[in-house]
Amino acid sequence: MNTQSPPRRAVVLLSGGLDSATCLAIARDMGFETYALSVAYGQRHAAELAASQRVAHALGARAHRTASVDLGQFGGSALTDASIAVPEDEPGSGIPVTYVPARNTVMLSIALAWAEVLGARDIFVGVNAVDYSGYPDCRPAFIEAFENMANLATKIGVEGARIRIHAPLIDLSKADIIRRGMALGVDYGLTVTCYQADDEGRACGRCEACRLRAAGFAAAGVPDPTAYQ
Repeated sequence: MNTQSPPRRAVVLLSGGLDSATCLAIARDMGFETYALSVAYGQRHAAELAASQRVAHALGARAHRTASVDLGQFGGSALTDASIAVPEDEPGSGIPVTYVPARNTVMLSIALAWAEVLGARDIFVGVNAVDYSGYPDCRPAFIEAFENMANLATKIGVEGARIRIHAPLIDLSKADIIRRGMALGVDYGLTVTCYQADDEGRACGRCEACRLRAAGFAAAGVPDPTAYQ
């Protein structure tokens, strides 16, 4: 008789960037069978979606899906509206124009739907509340609130199987994230982080995402594998 327990499944949101790649590696290291989920949300470029395919394959995801929801039809963000320039200077006060309204709420909701179908009780997201741009949907309070909602709004939750939203990077600096990923075998040369990468995935080197990434590699004492324009 086969007494082997079924694998623990987890849905991991995978943008193709540095943080989400590290998050996928952490979920794998924790023993989860990982299901990577990317979202085409109307972002300015598709380079990060191509990167997500490379990362999912390299880190052994059991499956990788790309869901589509066009947040670009509403605009309101430099990442979804080509008429709004991506800022290249140091950020000022307040929430920057690179914030995409409701993005993490939408993405986690899609991940929640797939998790229910898979029978997965765990969802991983690479949000960070240290080296980030002040986005309200990257804060611990948001993650806690979404987890509470998930357990109220799902069949799994009301039948007593608690759903957990994991945000393992939320308190880490960019350098600490890179060190953790390197220890887990993440190839950061596969990732794309830039807000305005070209079609080949080469970074601009000027936007805030590029600056945070470059500073993280420098602080970690790790050579930066980023391809720049």
